[in-house]
Amino acid sequence: MDVWPGSAYPLGATFDGRGVNFALFSEHATAVDLCLIGERAREVVVPLTEVDAHVWHGYIPNCQPGQRYGYRVHGPHDPEHGHRFNPHKLLLDPYAKAVSGQIRGHQGLFGYDFGEPNSFNTDDSAPHTMLSVVVNPFFDWGYDRPPRHAYADSVIYEAHVRGLTMNHPDVPPEIRGTYAGVAHPAVIDHLTSLGVTAIELLPVHQFVDDPHLQDKGLSNYWGYNTIGFLAPHNGYSAYGHRGQQVTEFKSMVKALHEADIEVILDVVYNHTAEGNHLGPTLSFRGIDNASYYRLVEADKAHYYDTTGTGNSLLMRNPHVLQLIMDSLRYWVTEMHVDGFRFDLAATLARQFHEVDKLSAFFDLVQQDPVISQVKLIAEPWDLGGGGYQVGNFPPLWTEWNGKYRDTVRDFWRGKPATMAEFASRLTGSSDLYEHSGRRPIASVNFITAHDGFTLRDLVSYNEKHNDANAEGGMDGESHNRSFNHGAEGPTDDPQINALRLRQQKNFLATLLLSQGVPMLAHGDEMGRTQLGNNNVYCQDNELSWMDWDLGPEDAELLDFTASVIRLRRDHPVFRRRRFFAGDADHGGQSELGDIVWYTADGEVMTSADWLTHEQAVIVFLNGEAIPDKDERGRPVVDDHFLLLFNGHHETVPFTVPSGIDATTWRVVVDTSGDDVDDDLPWVTGETYEMPPRAVVVLQATPQPELLAD
Repeated sequence: MDVWPGSAYPLGATFDGRGVNFALFSEHATAVDLCLIGERAREVVVPLTEVDAHVWHGYIPNCQPGQRYGYRVHGPHDPEHGHRFNPHKLLLDPYAKAVSGQIRGHQGLFGYDFGEPNSFNTDDSAPHTMLSVVVNPFFDWGYDRPPRHAYADSVIYEAHVRGLTMNHPDVPPEIRGTYAGVAHPAVIDHLTSLGVTAIELLPVHQFVDDPHLQDKGLSNYWGYNTIGFLAPHNGYSAYGHRGQQVTEFKSMVKALHEADIEVILDVVYNHTAEGNHLGPTLSFRGIDNASYYRLVEADKAHYYDTTGTGNSLLMRNPHVLQLIMDSLRYWVTEMHVDGFRFDLAATLARQFHEVDKLSAFFDLVQQDPVISQVKLIAEPWDLGGGGYQVGNFPPLWTEWNGKYRDTVRDFWRGKPATMAEFASRLTGSSDLYEHSGRRPIASVNFITAHDGFTLRDLVSYNEKHNDANAEGGMDGESHNRSFNHGAEGPTDDPQINALRLRQQKNFLATLLLSQGVPMLAHGDEMGRTQLGNNNVYCQDNELSWMDWDLGPEDAELLDFTASVIRLRRDHPVFRRRRFFAGDADHGGQSELGDIVWYTADGEVMTSADWLTHEQAVIVFLNGEAIPDKDERGRPVVDDHFLLLFNGHHETVPFTVPSGIDATTWRVVVDTSGDDVDDDLPWVTGETYEMPPRAVVVLQATPQPELLAD
């Protein structure tokens, strides 16, 4: 076969219309063979003899998209010094833009004989492994452009490609569970009707379906087991694995953009699917183990693990950083995605042992002209020492605010002494972000996410019910701390069901009317249940998929959620770009300020009031004192609002505060059902019986004298 020298850049397989350039980094290899895989698995071996700066490269003229390939990399097999080369293993290209196939736990995939971890296995992995695929980079994007929603205007919808679409009755069966299914008009109509501005997809990088789960009849449903950082997962493709998944993914992004919806990817750059020293040899381990992975300094046969998955990438190696940055740029420039949520992001900041916000990774992101301009969301923790870093990421980043989740849950379960922190979370968590010059948009607020109970299960179960995971109940959060309201799981008691519906509305109203960026977990807007399983990572079935057959309560919850999102969208007082001037810990601002905190009696809260264990509060939002300007530099002015929160388990009298430039108010949000007469105005100075565990939002009505003018 004719082989030209080619180029060391770009890495990966690059089709230029006449042939393909192949380039692979390996610092410690002694030889590299490119293996072209034909039909019936016929393998053509092409030695790559050109090496520049540790990159092995060659150009194959007339090679076409759809060509499957892999590498066999020669070098020392010396685990004690971190090297695990084994040319008997056909390896995925770390820069592959498409992958064909999936693995099962065959002996040939492993570098050692089962039961003898120190041995050297010579079985050929080619018949059992995944293959890289050359792709055609050309795609007609037409007039596609990123929506570029401001953070303050964003409502994020966390979703799973399969879970979102597998049960949708209007999506054709042949495309359910795929990128094409997400792009179907019925799914996009749900998102637009709900009012979300961005869909955050659980991992779509090519991942491995763990053999130990397959042996149990389960699968890696969530996909936090990446093996290909530039390849869309082939299992989500309706049309094929020879590059069709790339075109299908691009078509999905294009369709979502046409509906003004951004696409954010949940990305897993902290580890790979190869696991610890007993894991399979699929790619990085066999290409250059010592360069790609963080090893235990005193025992390089083992991996330093801060992710709980067996390995961590070596973030101080420039080639690892290059891979991550090249991957991020590819997904933005070639796949047109709008941002990323980084799984266990604290690990990315570990150049040595501690989490360092001045690490090389953050420096690279900050100065990159492409990546610095998209949405960057951190899961600000990992499993290593000092790994909980909420509030400590650099100013360019936003964060999943785990403290918001915990505080709001505590408030609605009636936990004492949470009022001051509840006030801080409701107003954007200035205690976490203001000290570093960040704004409320640094906080991505959430009540539930993929990992844990759904919202309906949160208010229906005290204990997890994870038996289907076959882990003896050892997985997932330990318990839910008294949220079932009188019955564990489904019940026919109408009073309990009504209270659970109310609590779901309470959480949604609190979330969507808090300052910061709200994130919904898919299906929470319509009562999705996992029957008490709070860890469905391995459940690719009806348990984890959305149920689109809505009962009356589900439909009511959906309408309620959409209405509160509309309220947030229409009123900038709920999505300020700057923090309030009032100090929640010391009674708030004066009545002429931008926010005032009142007791249920309608009196301005004092320092002593914050120290009580009352679970009832009134918040005044002054729509005339928003410190923001519109795109033309004009002051932003809105209506006045009162937010009434009753976290008690019993009725509490609330008095509408005086001293505000409004005398009558209309109810625009009411989570309590029919207990409050929403048709009648509320009057300043009057007292109203507020049902237990409820939210009421009042909007100031125009004054008669103003109408007369």
